[in-house]
Amino acid sequence: MKFLLMLNINNAVLDALTDEERQAIMDGHGAFMDAIKASGEFIGTQALADPSTTRTVRVRDGVPAVSDGPFIEAKEFLAGYYLVDCESQARAEELAAMIPDAAVPGLGVEVRQVMFSAGVEM
Repeated sequence: MKFLLMLNINNAVLDALTDEERQAIMDGHGAFMDAIKASGEFIGTQALADPSTTRTVRVRDGVPAVSDGPFIEAKEFLAGYYLVDCESQARAEELAAMIPDAAVPGLGVEVRQVMFSAGVEM
């Protein structure tokens, strides 16, 4: 079963951390990737640019309109994800708990099963 482990970030929370705490999170991601590669559960990961670079496209009456910024104003935003292939929802939740962001108050990791996949198989 494939699951998307989505990293929801709040810049105010990150800004309140010390340099050492931020570095520990980064180091933890490296260790997490090593662990899920070794277990064979790793499919891929991507980090997304800051929401300030977002462009939202809406088509109305056949005419596209592009605007700056995210569609929805929120403190939290999707910063990246891991795509994993594991045996169950429970295992996906165990993996999510291993991601360092999950242990930081104000941050979290959302777990969602992939229901359809197309394109390049990894």
